[in-house]
Order: sequence, then structure tokens, then C-alpha cells
Amino acid sequence: MPVINIETWPLDKGSKPIIIKKITDVFTELGIPAQAVTIIIHETELENWGSEGEQHSIKFKDLKK
Repeated sequence: MPVINIETWPLDKGSKPIIIKKITDVFTELGIPAQAVTIIIHETELENWGSEGEQHSIKFKDLKK
């Protein structure tokens, strides 16, 4: 059944269960059983992301982590 991949900057541990639950809820509301929903969170450090020619670790250096 559905496999949802999330590409994101590092998240705090408290956010992950909430994200997983809420995304699962979307699919269960569509009639898909929760046990059939798989969510994979891929976290990439900011220095490994870039846009507009700049690393996100520099571009978003003031972003709260």
C-alpha cells in the first residue's frame, strides 16, 4: 500500500511521531488501513542542501534548530 517518503532537514524527535500520525490519518480517512501506511523520514543536514547557489547551512544560518 502507500509508502510516503519525506525529505527534510533534521527534525526534533518530538515532531516525528506527530508527522507520522497526521499523515497516516490522511490515508485512514480515505479508507486505507493504518497498518498499510508506511512513512519514511529522510533527514539531510543543511550543509547537504542548497538553492540559488548557496548551501542552506549558510542561507538559513539564523533558523532555529
